[in-house]
Amino acid sequence: MADWGDLFVPDTPLLEILVRGSVMYLALFALLRVILKRESGTTGVTDLLVIVLLADAAQNGMSGGYTSVTDGVLLVGVIIGWSYLLDAVAYRWQAAARLIRPGSLVLVRDGRILRRNMRRELITNEELHTQLREQGISDLAEVREVRMEADGRFSVTTRTPGRSRGGPDSAGAL
Repeated sequence: MADWGDLFVPDTPLLEILVRGSVMYLALFALLRVILKRESGTTGVTDLLVIVLLADAAQNGMSGGYTSVTDGVLLVGVIIGWSYLLDAVAYRWQAAARLIRPGSLVLVRDGRILRRNMRRELITNEELHTQLREQGISDLAEVREVRMEADGRFSVTTRTPGRSRGGPDSAGAL
């Protein structure tokens, strides 16, 4: 028979759940924001982080990592709360948005590779040229600008009007 008290009464202090959830979320957010920008693909870093942490928190609550379901539900609430709070802060304050949501980074301007920016994101010439070839561009002279977007994709603007690739309304993102 189920012990309903053990199932629903938290066995971990609420403050500990809040602190553990907050520290893990913020630490992973910072690491993913700094290190894995170009690895995140089309899923935003915060989206990826929330999915992973929610899955882990929910799994612990369901499998008995916690002895009460309430502990798992509270941890999920803390994680969702931080995600919402960071999105709200980024929406309201531009300075915070620059820290929370990475901007795009110019890799090529007017046919010239910006080596410093390439080094910053550890992108090799071969990787860049592979991305350009996938867009049908064989010569850097054709390129007005290549940007690595916040989600890790590359967008290309060519010098020829009507041949832009990877903009918000284009399917040409790399």
